[in-house]
Amino acid sequence: MGLNVVFAGGNGYPPEDSGGVQSSTHDLATRLVRDGHTPSVLAPLYGDGWFGLAARARLKAQRGGVVRDMRHGYAVYRGWDPAREVTGLVRKIAPDVAVVQCHGTVPIATAFRAHGVPVVIYLRNVEFHELGGDLGALTDAKFIANSQFTADTYNQRYGITATVIPPTINRALYETRSSGEVVSFINPVAEKGVDRAIEIAAAFPEIPFLFVESWVFDADALAVFEARIASYANIRFIHRTGDMRSVYGQSRLVLAPSRWAEAWGRVASEAHCSGIPVIGSTRGGLPEAIGPGGLTLDYDAPLEEWVDAVRSVWSDDARHGELSAAARAYAARPEIDPDRQYQVFCEILHAARARARAA
Repeated sequence: MGLNVVFAGGNGYPPEDSGGVQSSTHDLATRLVRDGHTPSVLAPLYGDGWFGLAARARLKAQRGGVVRDMRHGYAVYRGWDPAREVTGLVRKIAPDVAVVQCHGTVPIATAFRAHGVPVVIYLRNVEFHELGGDLGALTDAKFIANSQFTADTYNQRYGITATVIPPTINRALYETRSSGEVVSFINPVAEKGVDRAIEIAAAFPEIPFLFVESWVFDADALAVFEARIASYANIRFIHRTGDMRSVYGQSRLVLAPSRWAEAWGRVASEAHCSGIPVIGSTRGGLPEAIGPGGLTLDYDAPLEEWVDAVRSVWSDDARHGELSAAARAYAARPEIDPDRQYQVFCEILHAARARARAA
């Protein structure tokens, strides 16, 4: 019997927002559709851009609630405040289980529980302030974490136990043959270590660096950023692309010098599909994501250490080949296999529904 599953959270959804959470959610939803289940998404409406303005007009015409679109092959419901829209959505679609994640986790999960909908909490970051309440109060929920780092962090803080399922990577979207022309740095924002990346690029004027937008810049932020890198002839910036193979197809190595406590480090897993080594920081779950397929340094390590690490991988073919082989092998490990991840995910959904029925 098919499951009616709603993914809910306070993060926007494409085309209004994008990132690792959205990519992993879409992959899981697409697999659920393939297997005869009925997934949907409840997300906030931002109301910007052509899509947002059209959705805003529809919402106004119907005097609130949520608007629905099927652009992704499954229903996405959007409203100004997802937690407030849970009651109406439950009446509309009667979900068997809700997968709640990221911003507003506690109020959204509490709203579903109030209607008897079993809840699975997907822990995708360690930003406790985004939870909107005490996660430890959700004692009857099932928990999934996207890394051992994330699971351990929440266990220490709230005493909960989570099953670890790393972000799902659809290899077909990332695996390619690389020409090895550039060092790539994806998501050039402060949290991801743009300051360090620019310092590294400045130390290698002879090496082309490709900076790739991920979190979309607004007009003002884009102008400031472009002015900042304008004097570096070896830094090329491109806007966010839906074809990451075009990025990895140029990359000899990928930089991930994050200063943020990354819960995982999706770019490492994406790059590894093509045997591209990653040089990243030791923050959060990045070392777990990079593993043997690259090198890790403390973000605050002297610039010289970062420069030496990049030089050792860029210039030494033997060293690059060794790390490239390790990256490919690491990308093939069972824990990162999408079919295995999906199987474990579905087992948790069924267990949550069974527990609710037995209560």
